[in-house]
Amino acid sequence: MISNINKLGLGSGQFGLDQQPVRGRPRDVEARDILAIAERSGLGVMEVGRHSNSEEITLGQILPKPNAFRLTVTTVRPDRGPDLAEAEIHAQLARLGVSQVDAILAPSATDMFSPNGPALWDRLRSLKDRGITKKIGVSVYASDDPVGLAKRFKPDVIQAPASLLDQRMLVDGTLSELAGMGIEIHLRSIFLNGLLFLPPDRAPSHLKAAAGRISRARRLIAEGRSDPLQAALGFALSRPEASAVLVGVASASEMSAVVAAAMSPPPDLDWDEMAIDDPVALDPRAWAAA
Repeated sequence: MISNINKLGLGSGQFGLDQQPVRGRPRDVEARDILAIAERSGLGVMEVGRHSNSEEITLGQILPKPNAFRLTVTTVRPDRGPDLAEAEIHAQLARLGVSQVDAILAPSATDMFSPNGPALWDRLRSLKDRGITKKIGVSVYASDDPVGLAKRFKPDVIQAPASLLDQRMLVDGTLSELAGMGIEIHLRSIFLNGLLFLPPDRAPSHLKAAAGRISRARRLIAEGRSDPLQAALGFALSRPEASAVLVGVASASEMSAVVAAAMSPPPDLDWDEMAIDDPVALDPRAWAAA
């Protein structure tokens, strides 16, 4: 389904450009192939994750010329000051070999509500006015009061987690309200750290409480003659609130599998029956602390 593919976006966070080769292939060659498949398949948005300077230079060298993607980058935290944040953005764009990006995101809602947040936001507005970016936005979690943040700062873009398993911001109407305000919504974490792909007996110990619900979701997917990848993509891409759905892949074969699944008709499944409500399983910050 072409319209769904056009909503699919790519994150560079798993490229691993400074890591060891995969199956004997240099990481930059693998990443170049990922980008080629993404471009050929019509993916629109590309989120540039946090990389070292050398990785960003490499990424800039392997991006298609002319660049086929609407690039999104993220600023440094506002407590380092707006001057440094702007300097870092200019330096990052230079490393990537581009003069402007589609969107610049503030790193978190917590940062925006900090004493230094408004100064950073004013600087991002200035960068937008000067044509360095077309849009400015914020990356949020479900617990961040995204609607309150949107009313205060009026972002063009909000990046938020939502998935087959984590439907909180869909169920409570948050994403619908944000979309109704004219905000472009980019969904991330649609695979919820790969949780849907893990057999219950391999789930981390701190996620055991959610194992039953995850097993049930996997069973429903199988009974619907689908698989977890197709189901996760079908759910996210079918959300009318989403302008883009971001995925991360580490290899060209993974990129090909994602594209194939995204081009398939969404499976006929009862999405509501697959949501889980375990706060630890749904919070990436809890994963990191475990």
